[in-house]
Amino acid sequence: MLNEREIVSAAIERAWAAGADEVIVSDGGSTDGTLEVASAADCRVVRTDPGRGSQMNAGAEIALGDVLLFIHADNWLPDGSCDQIRDSMEEADIRWGGFQQQIEDPGVLFRWIEMGNLARSRYQSLVYGDQGLFVARDLFQSLGGFAPLPLMEDFELSQRLSKQGRPALLPGPIHVSARRWRAKGLARQTLRNWAISASYRLGVSPHQLARWYNG
Repeated sequence: MLNEREIVSAAIERAWAAGADEVIVSDGGSTDGTLEVASAADCRVVRTDPGRGSQMNAGAEIALGDVLLFIHADNWLPDGSCDQIRDSMEEADIRWGGFQQQIEDPGVLFRWIEMGNLARSRYQSLVYGDQGLFVARDLFQSLGGFAPLPLMEDFELSQRLSKQGRPALLPGPIHVSARRWRAKGLARQTLRNWAISASYRLGVSPHQLARWYNG
């Protein structure tokens, strides 16, 4: 999380309701009171430098479980859905994966985005952070965790994980907030996401991409 005071309590409650065995909040230096709210809630809190890769590594480092689930503050899973992960991990060839998405907007174009993201995960074995990426702890550790990148850390890890086997794509669905699309505009935000992904594949530095994305 980073400056998510308004939603941190709900995010923690939803994580427990989804069936987590423990909930860890990794704060990237919030200045709006997020850390104070999280510290008073039923969770463990770790504070680190901003950057999703560094934050998620810090959370993973103190986690106790055999399976790690990484989820953004504004994404949430249905009640009991962690059992989907537990059931899938009983299969010998399943070591990592993610969830099918449901973007929280009724617009038809969002259904196309969901289908496109599902196709990407299914045919390219790329699971992004807003799909609730989960991975066996020992596999995550053997790969060195997330690269300390300011952006594209999920893409980069998925590339390495895909060499260990195909991801499980669980029905979920994971609910994805539409706030970024609403703030930036559906077409503009979608095109920007595609452009960043394509630029990364072509070798543009994640640090340069982060400046573009955040600016």
